[in-house]
Amino acid sequence: MTDADTTTTITTAADWRAWQVSWDRQQEWYMPDREQRFRTMLDMVEALVGPAPRVLDLACGTGTITARLLARFPRATSTGVDLDPALLAIAEGTFAGDERVSLVAADLKDPDWTARLPYGSYDAVLTATALHWLHAEPLAALYGQVAELVRDGGVLMNADHMIDETTPRINEAERAQRHAQMEAAKRDGALDWAQWWQLAAKDPVLAGPTARRFEIYGEHADGDTPSAAWHARVLREKGFGEVRPVWCSPSDTLLLALK
Repeated sequence: MTDADTTTTITTAADWRAWQVSWDRQQEWYMPDREQRFRTMLDMVEALVGPAPRVLDLACGTGTITARLLARFPRATSTGVDLDPALLAIAEGTFAGDERVSLVAADLKDPDWTARLPYGSYDAVLTATALHWLHAEPLAALYGQVAELVRDGGVLMNADHMIDETTPRINEAERAQRHAQMEAAKRDGALDWAQWWQLAAKDPVLAGPTARRFEIYGEHADGDTPSAAWHARVLREKGFGEVRPVWCSPSDTLLLALK
Protein backbone atom coordinates (compact mmCIF):
# COMPACT_ATOMS: atom_id res chain seq x y z
CA MET A 1 0.00 0.00 0.00
CA THR A 2 1.32 3.45 -0.89
CA ASP A 3 0.93 6.59 1.18
CA ALA A 4 -1.57 7.87 -1.38
CA ASP A 5 -3.76 4.80 -0.93
CA THR A 6 -4.20 5.51 2.77
CA THR A 7 -6.00 8.79 2.11
CA THR A 8 -9.06 6.85 1.02
CA THR A 9 -8.93 3.30 2.39
CA ILE A 10 -7.15 0.77 4.57
CA THR A 11 -6.94 -2.57 2.80
CA THR A 12 -6.23 -4.84 5.76
CA ALA A 13 -6.71 -4.53 9.49
CA ALA A 14 -3.46 -6.38 10.11
CA ASP A 15 -1.45 -3.83 8.13
CA TRP A 16 -0.39 -1.74 11.11
CA ARG A 17 2.08 0.19 8.98
CA ALA A 18 -0.80 1.35 6.81
CA TRP A 19 -2.74 2.52 9.86
CA GLN A 20 0.31 4.39 11.12
CA VAL A 21 0.78 6.13 7.77
CA SER A 22 -2.91 6.96 7.60
CA TRP A 23 -2.80 8.46 11.10
CA ASP A 24 0.27 10.51 10.17
CA ARG A 25 -1.40 11.88 7.04
CA GLN A 26 -4.53 12.81 8.98
CA GLN A 27 -2.48 14.60 11.65
CA GLU A 28 -0.39 16.37 9.03
CA TRP A 29 -3.57 17.85 7.58
CA TYR A 30 -3.78 19.85 10.81
CA MET A 31 0.00 20.28 11.27
CA PRO A 32 2.06 20.26 8.04
CA ASP A 33 5.18 20.99 10.14
CA ARG A 34 4.59 17.99 12.44
CA GLU A 35 7.84 16.23 11.57
CA GLN A 36 9.85 19.36 12.31
CA ARG A 37 8.76 19.33 15.96
CA PHE A 38 9.66 15.64 16.25
CA ARG A 39 13.14 16.23 14.81
CA THR A 40 13.77 19.09 17.24
CA MET A 41 12.41 17.01 20.11
CA LEU A 42 14.85 14.18 19.38
CA ASP A 43 17.71 16.62 18.79
CA MET A 44 17.18 17.93 22.32
CA VAL A 45 16.84 14.44 23.76
CA GLU A 46 20.26 13.61 22.36
CA ALA A 47 21.77 16.90 23.48
CA LEU A 48 20.55 16.64 27.07
CA VAL A 49 20.23 12.93 27.95
CA GLY A 50 22.16 11.10 25.23
CA PRO A 51 21.43 8.54 22.48
CA ALA A 52 20.15 5.68 24.70
CA PRO A 53 17.41 7.26 26.80
CA ARG A 54 14.63 5.68 28.82
CA VAL A 55 11.58 7.56 27.54
CA LEU A 56 8.00 7.92 28.68
CA ASP A 57 5.80 8.58 25.63
CA LEU A 58 2.97 10.41 27.38
CA ALA A 59 -0.48 10.13 25.76
CA CYS A 60 1.30 8.08 23.11
CA GLY A 61 -1.60 7.39 20.74
CA THR A 62 -0.39 5.11 17.95
CA GLY A 63 3.22 5.45 19.13
CA THR A 64 4.27 8.20 16.75
CA ILE A 65 7.02 9.53 19.01
CA THR A 66 8.20 6.05 20.00
CA ALA A 67 8.57 5.01 16.36
CA ARG A 68 10.73 8.02 15.57
CA LEU A 69 12.69 7.65 18.80
CA LEU A 70 13.65 4.04 18.08
CA ALA A 71 14.44 4.70 14.43
CA ARG A 72 16.95 7.36 15.47
CA PHE A 73 18.17 5.80 18.74
CA PRO A 74 18.09 1.99 18.49
CA ARG A 75 19.34 1.62 22.08
CA ALA A 76 16.49 3.69 23.52
CA THR A 77 13.56 2.20 25.41
CA SER A 78 10.05 3.61 25.53
CA THR A 79 7.00 3.28 27.74
CA GLY A 80 3.87 4.45 25.94
CA VAL A 81 0.86 5.35 28.06
CA ASP A 82 -2.60 6.20 26.77
CA LEU A 83 -6.28 5.49 27.43
CA ASP A 84 -7.56 5.32 23.85
CA PRO A 85 -8.25 1.63 23.05
CA ALA A 86 -8.14 2.06 19.27
CA LEU A 87 -4.89 4.01 19.11
CA LEU A 88 -3.31 1.63 21.63
CA ALA A 89 -4.39 -1.30 19.45
CA ILE A 90 -2.47 0.21 16.54
CA ALA A 91 0.55 0.79 18.80
CA GLU A 92 0.39 -2.77 20.10
CA GLY A 93 0.25 -4.14 16.56
CA THR A 94 3.11 -1.90 15.45
CA PHE A 95 5.51 -2.74 18.29
CA ALA A 96 4.54 -6.37 18.91
CA GLY A 97 7.64 -8.34 19.84
CA ASP A 98 9.85 -5.27 20.36
CA GLU A 99 11.28 -5.63 23.87
CA ARG A 100 12.28 -1.98 23.88
CA VAL A 101 8.62 -0.92 24.04
CA SER A 102 6.10 -1.24 26.87
CA LEU A 103 2.52 -0.04 26.43
CA VAL A 104 0.30 0.90 29.36
CA ALA A 105 -3.43 1.65 29.34
CA ALA A 106 -4.05 4.36 31.93
CA ASP A 107 -6.10 7.51 32.49
CA LEU A 108 -3.79 10.46 33.07
CA LYS A 109 -6.48 12.05 35.24
CA ASP A 110 -6.31 9.08 37.62
CA PRO A 111 -4.12 10.10 40.60
CA ASP A 112 -2.57 6.63 40.63
CA TRP A 113 -1.76 6.23 36.92
CA THR A 114 2.00 6.28 37.56
CA ALA A 115 1.72 3.05 39.56
CA ARG A 116 1.09 1.22 36.28
CA LEU A 117 4.45 2.24 34.81
CA PRO A 118 7.28 -0.32 34.62
CA TYR A 119 9.88 2.20 35.81
CA GLY A 120 9.92 4.79 38.56
CA SER A 121 12.05 7.31 36.69
CA TYR A 122 12.75 8.39 33.11
CA ASP A 123 15.43 10.33 31.28
CA ALA A 124 12.82 12.04 29.11
CA VAL A 125 9.05 12.42 29.06
CA LEU A 126 7.82 13.33 25.57
CA THR A 127 4.34 14.28 24.39
CA ALA A 128 2.89 15.96 21.33
CA THR A 129 -0.53 17.36 20.45
CA ALA A 130 -2.21 15.41 23.23
CA LEU A 131 -2.44 17.30 26.50
CA HIS A 132 -4.70 20.07 25.17
CA TRP A 133 -7.67 17.82 25.95
CA LEU A 134 -6.97 18.45 29.65
CA HIS A 135 -8.25 21.53 31.46
CA ALA A 136 -5.70 23.70 33.25
CA GLU A 137 -6.15 22.30 36.76
CA PRO A 138 -5.69 18.60 35.90
CA LEU A 139 -2.88 19.53 33.50
CA ALA A 140 -1.04 21.31 36.32
CA ALA A 141 -1.53 18.24 38.52
CA LEU A 142 -0.18 16.02 35.73
CA TYR A 143 2.90 18.20 35.42
CA GLY A 144 3.52 17.67 39.13
CA GLN A 145 3.35 13.90 38.69
CA VAL A 146 5.64 14.03 35.67
CA ALA A 147 8.17 16.12 37.59
CA GLU A 148 8.47 13.24 40.06
CA LEU A 149 9.11 10.77 37.22
CA VAL A 150 11.85 12.77 35.48
CA ARG A 151 15.30 12.12 36.93
CA ASP A 152 17.59 15.00 37.86
CA GLY A 153 19.05 16.27 34.60
CA GLY A 154 16.19 14.73 32.65
CA VAL A 155 13.67 16.53 30.47
CA LEU A 156 10.00 16.94 29.72
CA MET A 157 9.03 18.13 26.26
CA ASN A 158 5.49 19.04 25.28
CA ALA A 159 4.61 20.08 21.72
CA ASP A 160 1.06 21.38 21.56
CA HIS A 161 -1.33 24.21 20.82
CA MET A 162 -0.33 27.04 23.17
CA ILE A 163 -2.44 30.09 22.51
CA ASP A 164 -1.33 33.60 23.52
CA GLU A 165 -4.57 35.42 24.26
CA THR A 166 -2.77 38.80 24.29
CA THR A 167 -2.43 38.72 20.48
CA PRO A 168 -6.01 38.23 19.19
CA ARG A 169 -5.50 39.82 15.76
CA ILE A 170 -2.39 37.77 15.06
CA ASN A 171 -4.18 34.64 16.28
CA GLU A 172 -7.17 35.22 14.03
CA ALA A 173 -5.03 35.94 10.95
CA GLU A 174 -2.94 32.83 11.56
CA ARG A 175 -6.03 30.68 12.08
CA ALA A 176 -7.70 31.95 8.90
CA GLN A 177 -4.57 31.28 6.83
CA ARG A 178 -4.09 27.82 8.31
CA HIS A 179 -7.70 26.81 7.74
CA ALA A 180 -7.60 28.02 4.14
CA GLN A 181 -4.60 25.76 3.55
CA MET A 182 -6.38 22.86 5.28
CA GLU A 183 -9.45 23.25 3.08
CA ALA A 184 -7.27 23.21 -0.03
CA ALA A 185 -5.59 20.00 1.16
CA LYS A 186 -8.98 18.45 1.90
CA ARG A 187 -10.15 19.17 -1.64
CA ASP A 188 -7.10 17.20 -2.76
CA GLY A 189 -8.24 14.17 -0.73
CA ALA A 190 -6.81 14.64 2.76
CA LEU A 191 -8.72 12.94 5.58
CA ASP A 192 -9.82 14.93 8.60
CA TRP A 193 -10.25 13.62 12.16
CA ALA A 194 -13.90 12.58 11.77
CA GLN A 195 -13.29 10.79 8.46
CA TRP A 196 -10.33 8.88 9.88
CA TRP A 197 -12.42 7.62 12.79
CA GLN A 198 -15.18 6.60 10.39
CA LEU A 199 -12.65 4.36 8.63
CA ALA A 200 -11.51 2.89 11.94
CA ALA A 201 -15.11 2.17 12.95
CA LYS A 202 -15.61 0.10 9.80
CA ASP A 203 -12.50 -1.99 10.26
CA PRO A 204 -13.16 -5.52 11.61
CA VAL A 205 -10.29 -5.36 14.12
CA LEU A 206 -10.55 -1.71 15.16
CA ALA A 207 -14.36 -1.41 15.24
CA GLY A 208 -14.65 -2.66 18.84
CA PRO A 209 -11.79 -0.55 20.26
CA THR A 210 -13.11 2.47 18.34
CA ALA A 211 -16.57 2.07 19.87
CA ARG A 212 -15.00 1.90 23.33
CA ARG A 213 -12.92 4.96 22.51
CA PHE A 214 -16.02 7.04 21.82
CA GLU A 215 -17.63 5.77 25.01
CA ILE A 216 -14.65 7.17 26.91
CA TYR A 217 -14.11 10.47 25.11
CA GLY A 218 -17.22 11.29 23.12
CA GLU A 219 -16.71 12.96 19.77
CA HIS A 220 -13.75 15.03 20.92
CA ALA A 221 -12.39 16.01 24.31
CA ASP A 222 -12.58 19.72 25.06
CA GLY A 223 -9.72 20.98 27.21
CA ASP A 224 -7.71 24.19 27.49
CA THR A 225 -4.90 25.66 25.38
CA PRO A 226 -3.05 28.03 27.73
CA SER A 227 -0.05 30.02 26.58
CA ALA A 228 3.54 28.80 26.58
CA ALA A 229 4.17 31.25 29.42
CA TRP A 230 1.51 29.52 31.52
CA HIS A 231 3.06 26.10 30.85
CA ALA A 232 6.53 27.41 31.70
CA ARG A 233 5.37 28.99 34.97
CA VAL A 234 3.56 25.86 36.11
CA LEU A 235 6.46 23.59 35.20
CA ARG A 236 8.85 25.72 37.24
CA GLU A 237 6.42 25.63 40.16
CA LYS A 238 6.34 21.84 39.92
CA GLY A 239 10.10 21.48 40.20
CA PHE A 240 11.75 22.00 36.81
CA GLY A 241 14.78 24.28 36.91
CA GLU A 242 14.84 25.63 33.36
CA VAL A 243 11.94 25.92 30.91
CA ARG A 244 11.73 27.52 27.48
CA PRO A 245 10.49 26.95 23.93
CA VAL A 246 12.94 25.16 21.62
CA TRP A 247 10.69 25.23 18.54
CA CYS A 248 7.53 27.03 17.55
CA SER A 249 5.21 27.52 14.62
CA PRO A 250 2.60 30.28 14.29
CA SER A 251 0.14 28.09 16.25
CA ASP A 252 2.15 25.55 18.26
CA THR A 253 5.10 25.44 20.64
CA LEU A 254 7.57 22.75 21.70
CA LEU A 255 8.37 23.57 25.31
CA LEU A 256 11.38 21.95 27.00
CA ALA A 257 11.62 21.67 30.79
CA LEU A 258 14.93 20.56 32.33
CA LYS A 259 14.87 19.01 35.80
